Amino acid sequence: MALEFLDLIETVRANDVSETRLYRGEGIRARRKQVDTRYHEKFDEALALYSRVLAGDRWAALTFQEALTTSDFPLLFGDILDRALLGAYQEAPYTWNMIAKAGSVADFRQVKRFAIDGSEAVLPEVLQQAPYPGSSLSETRYLYSVSKHGRRIPFSWETMLNDDLDALKDIPNRYGKAARRSEEKFVTQLFAGATGPDATFFTVAHGNVISPSVNSGVSDTNTALSIAGLQDAFIILASQVDTEGEPIAIDGVTLVVPPALEVTAQNLLNATEILVGTFPTTGSNQQIRAVNWLAKRVKLAVNYYLPIVSPTNGNTSWYLFADPNAGRPALEFGKLRGHENPEIFIKTPNAQRVGGGMINPLDGDFDTDSIEYKVRHCFGGTTMEVRMAVASNGTGN
Repeated sequence: MALEFLDLIETVRANDVSETRLYRGEGIRARRKQVDTRYHEKFDEALALYSRVLAGDRWAALTFQEALTTSDFPLLFGDILDRALLGAYQEAPYTWNMIAKAGSVADFRQVKRFAIDGSEAVLPEVLQQAPYPGSSLSETRYLYSVSKHGRRIPFSWETMLNDDLDALKDIPNRYGKAARRSEEKFVTQLFAGATGPDATFFTVAHGNVISPSVNSGVSDTNTALSIAGLQDAFIILASQVDTEGEPIAIDGVTLVVPPALEVTAQNLLNATEILVGTFPTTGSNQQIRAVNWLAKRVKLAVNYYLPIVSPTNGNTSWYLFADPNAGRPALEFGKLRGHENPEIFIKTPNAQRVGGGMINPLDGDFDTDSIEYKVRHCFGGTTMEVRMAVASNGTGN
């Protein structure tokens, strides 16, 4: 019987995700597990037992319930859930890394990102015995901070002891998906607003919207996604200059579209050839056939949050972002250093047996026998270079 929880664990193994990779940078406990062969043996034994329980083995279920009373099983079982959480998180689809630079933040205080401009213009000629002309540098500062995101989920001790264990099996998968969705929506809200492209980032003044007033080669305002629209967007990106009027070389780009435009985008990028209109030369418009160069220059990212973040024009808006890892990025998305992945916790029970000793966390709290899990994920981000992106709300207005 194929179960999602085990599928996630096996997927992680299939992708060669080692235990060292899963627990890198997570403190003393992680380092102990990397060298403790006895721990590995117990972990494999616990995982095998839990696998049999999820497969419907009644005898394994009884053994599992008995094992819950031992001192080391809660630790091992917690690691199984933690590993499954990371597996679900890694497998959930996301696109933000195609358009935003990944950053690392040391703590929750505001971080500063600096961009230095100047002294990159073409060198002027220096006449014999003439002084060298001076130049200056200008500084741009970007600020943001990371914050905590998470939730709790309680379930009863009786539910935990049920043979199917559905509540436990579902926790890592739900938390993994929630973490990826949180990242994707957060980054989408950086560049998209209620009516389409963010009105403070994409403006005529910034020169990153499709408008005839931005570039003389642009044929329309807010063109729909098409060959003509992409041509306008490329013209705008190619026309961008730095603070000294020097050209900015932009090679690879990512086209971001909502699900409603995926078919259109796929057709444009996967066509074997395209028809390109030219200016009239003999009194009539002409067209030429060209090999589809878009397939080599453009990557496609389908963002499912665009129609949600942008209730108006979300299904028609589209964006073109320069490669965030080549030059200055349009966006940065940062995570708390040492806590880059979502983390799962179990609440320590507020009870103690009359005979003394530590109580098993899976025995639940004193009042209701409730068991509670929590997920925590820390991230933040900001918009940066306005010249590295162009957008259209697709309305033609």
